[in-house]
Amino acid sequence: MDDIRFDAEIVEWRGPAPFLFAPVPDAEVAAIRYAALSESYGWGVVPVVATIGATTFATSLFPRGGTYMLPVKVAVQRAEGVGLGDTVRVAMRVGRPGRG
Repeated sequence: MDDIRFDAEIVEWRGPAPFLFAPVPDAEVAAIRYAALSESYGWGVVPVVATIGATTFATSLFPRGGTYMLPVKVAVQRAEGVGLGDTVRVAMRVGRPGRG
């Protein structure tokens, strides 16, 4: 699967920490669902490797309200100087780190 690229406004959600997330646009959801058929951990959670700015990190997408939420780890928030309400450019690939 090629990288999925999108812009997203950072939102707060009182789910699992870190509480700040980048919602995946509706236009990307079908591709993620298809890739998740072979990559998901179960419960709809999808492993990804994402990049915001110059910071690349492994995490898992959480299904929420018909889309997915990309957790923005505190280390990424600090490294990239992003917070609630900021718009970020995301490049993301579905799968676990080290899997091409």
